[in-house]
Amino acid sequence: MKKTSKIYVAGHRGLVGSAFVRKLEAEGYKNIITRTHAELDLLRQNRVEAFFKKEKPDYVFLAAAKVGGIWGNNIYPAQFIYENLAIQSNIIHASYQNKVKKLLFPGSSCIYPKHCPQPIKEEYLLSDYLESTNEPYAVAKIAGIKMCQAYNRQYKTRYISVMPNNLYGPNDNFDLETSHVLPALIRKFHLAKLAAAGDWKAILKDEAARGPIPNGLKIAIGIDPSTNQPLDRSKNQPAVILWGTGAPRREFLHVDDLADAGVFLMNHYDESDIINIGWGNDQTILELAQMVSDIVGFKGSINWDTAKPDGTPQKLLDVSRLAKLGWQAKIKLEDGIREVYRWYRSGLEGYRERS
Repeated sequence: MKKTSKIYVAGHRGLVGSAFVRKLEAEGYKNIITRTHAELDLLRQNRVEAFFKKEKPDYVFLAAAKVGGIWGNNIYPAQFIYENLAIQSNIIHASYQNKVKKLLFPGSSCIYPKHCPQPIKEEYLLSDYLESTNEPYAVAKIAGIKMCQAYNRQYKTRYISVMPNNLYGPNDNFDLETSHVLPALIRKFHLAKLAAAGDWKAILKDEAARGPIPNGLKIAIGIDPSTNQPLDRSKNQPAVILWGTGAPRREFLHVDDLADAGVFLMNHYDESDIINIGWGNDQTILELAQMVSDIVGFKGSINWDTAKPDGTPQKLLDVSRLAKLGWQAKIKLEDGIREVYRWYRSGLEGYRERS
């Protein structure tokens, strides 16, 4: 990519898209184009085609997607499969129609089978059954990979697909009903810390800024859901209740590392084969929860609701293919979580200033 190339970042306000914009700007790319959902509905094929015909981007980062955790995937499976299929199909086909030089399609580690040898190699794709809790999303992402590969084969396009592991970072989704595990942990422990300090006003401002607090969590941290007033917590300290057993192992990648890898690959990789992006090491959800608790400064108890699903037992990516190309992740998990927690609190301070 040249510094003057016209680059379209789809989904620029989200976790992944905003990271691509930050990285591209930091690297000196001057001609980045974006559109909000109000300006361009990516679900509408005719509007996407009109946008591409008018703007003629040279390169595309396809970061727009419908994403969420186990709860969101369970409750909204139709939205997850429809919206992702529509968005990626519209953008990939319009890119072909308008002779985009290269496109990057970020998938997800959930494309791999539930019971997969660890660490997960790229060739394990479609070798067994998917995890049922996020199957519609995974199927959509697999379709995007196969669409890129099919266009490369038939039309000689240069569309590459990358598979990051669990992402986190600034501009993440902290809605407790739809977020992924790490932002959910940060917010839960932050709210519990505020409850332990008796800062009820701050809790309600957090709810106004970041989205509803489920009634079960309100009760756990000492709030009466019917009145939003403190419960009598004279005998018990606030607690954080987490899903599952804490035993599953997960690998986490800061979204700025993904963006760094994505720009690197756009400049150095032209194959149709998918490529994993990650650290190559993992930890249990229990270990992660304790790390977040320590960083946030929560001193209360952590309870596990074992009636809730754990999801895939382990997801650790084999990143040897990317390492051979000369790229390695840089942001350590503990450092990354500290940075995101600072960002989270600064956003709440900004909300208080506006309110």
